[in-house]
Parts: sequence; structure tokens; C-alpha cells
Amino acid sequence: MQTLLGKIAIITGASRGIGRAIATRLGRDGAVVILCARDRDALDAAVLEITQGGGKAAAFALDLREADAPARLAEFTVATQGRIDIVVNNAGATKRADFFELTDEDWEDGFALKFFGAVRITRAAWPHLKATGGSVVNIAGVGGRTPGAEFTIGGSVNGAMTTFTKAMADVGIRDGVQVNAINPGAIRTERFQKRLVTIAMENGVGIDAAEQQFAANARVTKIGDPGEIAALVSFIVGPEGRLFHGSLIDMDGGATKTV
Repeated sequence: MQTLLGKIAIITGASRGIGRAIATRLGRDGAVVILCARDRDALDAAVLEITQGGGKAAAFALDLREADAPARLAEFTVATQGRIDIVVNNAGATKRADFFELTDEDWEDGFALKFFGAVRITRAAWPHLKATGGSVVNIAGVGGRTPGAEFTIGGSVNGAMTTFTKAMADVGIRDGVQVNAINPGAIRTERFQKRLVTIAMENGVGIDAAEQQFAANARVTKIGDPGEIAALVSFIVGPEGRLFHGSLIDMDGGATKTV
């Protein structure tokens, strides 16, 4: 059943990984999906995959670190589709390194895309989401609640994302806009695959063994799949998920040990 039929959804960071999986799932569930990222070729490939599967999709390539880019994305969506019902803020990866090796530019870049990109597209889309009783889902990460020594930028950005989620959820009660966040743990993306290759090389084992070793060391049940995050997004923004509001949902195989 296409639970999102007629909905118009913006997904940032949609050219690969979690974002691409979310766009594919929302498209399969009936939404018209607007995919945003910097890589035009990867976006076009994702759109082709969705449309060949019977979905409706369009791409808008731009860099959300540019101050005016989020507003342009919202304007494009309204101009081509007439409305905005869903915004999924997924764009942004932060540099992982020892704190003393990180520069001011690394910190600025980490916040520029993931945090300020989300803030700006939420602000630009909000009047339209208010008109449609729409939804915002922020893809943050477990580092916001369980920071690590080599994830100081990511933990800080994700912490800011979850605080932003709670604040906008309060505004959403007034304006009729649903706002939530998902904190993925280790997810089988291209980026995570590179980490596994490093682990495999350092320990002289195969990729499968490296993944098992990672899960054991992290004390998690498994490594996640992008499609699992996508399924949760679809449920939250669908008709049966409206009771979710201001929720910070850890989807991490048990990585978050705190209460």
C-alpha cells in the first residue's frame, strides 16, 4: 500500500547511502521525491533507479553549505511540485580524527553542511510544511549521545541536531508540523565499508570477519542497512507515525548504552 501517495518529499544527501535509500523507499511508498546532493551524476542514477521502479523523482544538484542553496531547493520544489510535505535532513558527513589534528576549517565544514544546511532548509520549507501539516525528519547519529575521542566534530554536530529537533518540535506543536530525529549507529554505507577495509587490513582478516569484529567490539547486535533507516522514516512520516513528535530515536543495534 502506498501510504505516502500524493506527498512531496525533499531528501538531502540523497545521492548515496542512507539518503538514497530513504528517497527510494519514500518513492516506492508513493511520494514524489526531490533528491538533493552535490554529485549530479550520482543523483541522476538514483532518480533513474526510482523512476524505473515506478516512482516519481527529480534531482536538484547544489551545495547546501552555500547560504542561499537551501532556499533555492525549497523554491525549486514548490515551483515544480506546488507544495512540500516532507523534509528529510540527511546531508552531511564530518571528519573523524584525533581532536588535535582537526583544524578550524574541519569544524566549520562539519557544521556548515549537516547542521546549518538542515537549519536553513527547515526554515525555508517551514511555511509550506505548516500549510500541509508536514513532517521534518533529521538524520543525526549516535555520536550526539555517545561521543568518542575521534568523533569530536560528529558528536558535537549530532548533539546540535538533536537539540535543534527538540526546539523545532515545540514550534511544530504550535504550527502543526511534525519534527523528529533518528540516530543511526553503524550503517553499511560506502563510508563504513572503508572503515571495515582498514580494520581488515590492520588485523589480516576478511571483510566479513572485520564486520563481526567491529560489532563485537562495539557491543551491538549487528551492522545496520540503509534500508532499515529508510523504513523507519517512511513509517514516521506516514499516517501511522504521527504520534512520533520530538522523538530522538536510536536505531543502532544497542550502541547507545545511556538512558
